[in-house]
Amino acid sequence: MDIITKRLFKVRKVQKGKKPEFKRTDSHKYKRLDSNWRRPRGLRGKQRRHYKAKGALAQVGYGSPLVVKGLHPSGFSEILVNTVTDLTNLDASFQAVRIAAKVGGRKKAIIQAKAQELGLKILNPTRGE
Repeated sequence: MDIITKRLFKVRKVQKGKKPEFKRTDSHKYKRLDSNWRRPRGLRGKQRRHYKAKGALAQVGYGSPLVVKGLHPSGFSEILVNTVTDLTNLDASFQAVRIAAKVGGRKKAIIQAKAQELGLKILNPTRGE
């Protein structure tokens, strides 16, 4: 990882610390509404009209720098793996493996062994007893 990328990771960390939690309008009032973000579209909506107390709207300025967008903090891009065959055609220099949660213990051990053989970084390894 070069100096510019390291600096951008620090910038992303600072930005994400300042970013507010974007919640759906009135999600605290009604059980049927999830708190996940939906853009307010009502003509008289206070959040859409940028009243400060009603919460911020998700906008372009809150995003991460493009070079580090979507990357793991280690600098690798995450690849979700379900089977051993998913490990083929992966580049160990910039890709890292995350084993899916639905994969069982026996299969996870096999995937882990194969990934270590190929020199791939595993982001969620099993704890060794």
